[in-house]
Amino acid sequence: MTAYAALSAHFSRLSALSNAIGVLHWDHAAVMPKGSAEKRGESLALLNVLRHDMLTDARVGDWLSEAETDNGLGAWERANLREIRRVYTVETAIPADLVAASSKATSACEMAWRDARAASDFKGLLPRLQEVLKLQREIGRAKGEKLALSPYDALLNDYEPGGRSAAIDVLFDDLAAFLPGFTEEAMAAQARRPAVPPLDGPFPVETQKALGLKMMAALGFDFDRGRLDVSTHPFCGGSDDDVRITTRYDEADFTSSLMGVLHETGHALYEQGRPRAFMGQPVGEARGMSVHESQSLLIEMQACRSREFLTYAAPVMREAFGGSGPGWEADALWRRYTRVAPGFIRVDADEVTYPAHVILRYRLEKALIADAMALADLPAAWADGMQALLGITPPDDRRGCLQDVHWPSGGWGYFPTYTLGAMTAAQLFDAATRADADILPGVARGDFQPLLAWLRTNVHGKGSSLSTDDLLTEATGRPLDAGVFKAHLARRYLDQA
Repeated sequence: MTAYAALSAHFSRLSALSNAIGVLHWDHAAVMPKGSAEKRGESLALLNVLRHDMLTDARVGDWLSEAETDNGLGAWERANLREIRRVYTVETAIPADLVAASSKATSACEMAWRDARAASDFKGLLPRLQEVLKLQREIGRAKGEKLALSPYDALLNDYEPGGRSAAIDVLFDDLAAFLPGFTEEAMAAQARRPAVPPLDGPFPVETQKALGLKMMAALGFDFDRGRLDVSTHPFCGGSDDDVRITTRYDEADFTSSLMGVLHETGHALYEQGRPRAFMGQPVGEARGMSVHESQSLLIEMQACRSREFLTYAAPVMREAFGGSGPGWEADALWRRYTRVAPGFIRVDADEVTYPAHVILRYRLEKALIADAMALADLPAAWADGMQALLGITPPDDRRGCLQDVHWPSGGWGYFPTYTLGAMTAAQLFDAATRADADILPGVARGDFQPLLAWLRTNVHGKGSSLSTDDLLTEATGRPLDAGVFKAHLARRYLDQA
């Protein structure tokens, strides 16, 4: 057996273990009884240590050194070696006991977060969240020393390989300066349009679910390899060929949960479209979270908040709920789905104000990882940041610093990928619609195949064979350009006034 073949077999086994961890994480978030949390935490900790042990096996380093000299490998195999080397370098920076401690701490903290969020009790969560933060700082320092990065950049690198906070600071500072004035312009343009007519509920959960499933099918979701469920915080998880998405429902407002389903379906389509020939290998994985978030936001924001989509969706929604009146017309629904108004909740935020939510979290988590602020000061710092960026102050921590699962579950460094993803989504959708003139007419008739085919070729099927910058440049002809995102916002929120 060649060194490359040995590596491939080893990582196939590792992938099977990762798949089991993924399904247990989904179960933990979606259906596991609260009383099972401690034992589940122990199980996940053990599995994560076993995974870490496989990743850091000394044989991996030996196989890599030998395989990297094999001139007979193809481009995909060489890209796989590059990805294996990247993962191996990162994982060998952390000791197994730190992996176990972090896994246990995040499992416990995530369960505690659910109750704390419901009760708006930040002080009650603080001890567990402090432990998670302490361990994340240790992980960041260990990885940073190995990679010659700051602790925060080392954590960011897990979600955005090659991403650096210095570059993000420039992009986000520019957006933070641009958005307040643009938001005022967008709201002024909005005020010149007719008021959005009401939609009279209630909207039964089962009907909302049926509508979501219908839209998922239209988008191209494969129900033989995935499912829809409910959780406190919507997410996409599961494993290879078993992609599980969740949403949450509100019988007074179906519009938010439906867009949540469409958002997570974008993630799921990416997972279901990864290159099958390299499934179970690092090169077959998604290319980092800014690309992943671009796929969810391309579907939700670019495609499904367009006039074309709502031309198709309006009669489907109206029939599903037995609606009548002007609120169910396509133009009224478009105005509802593109309404700009600063709000407290990130996942419910409109496209214009959403980046401010991300910029706030990014700045706070950077300060916390750097130990430049005390975790106990987070609620006050959050309130100050919301006031500065959006002009509003949350009335309680449930609608403030407790709203997201990311920090309790150990997702430090993830937040900036949302806005990087929004910018990437705008650029990809612009390129797709320029390349195929049938994409927008297809969306208007409920046919997403032209769009999905372009994404399969230019994003999904690439796996991790290219860097994020190279993937975007190959697909669109240029690296990430904030001007495309700004131009999209202007077209939608100013030009269509």
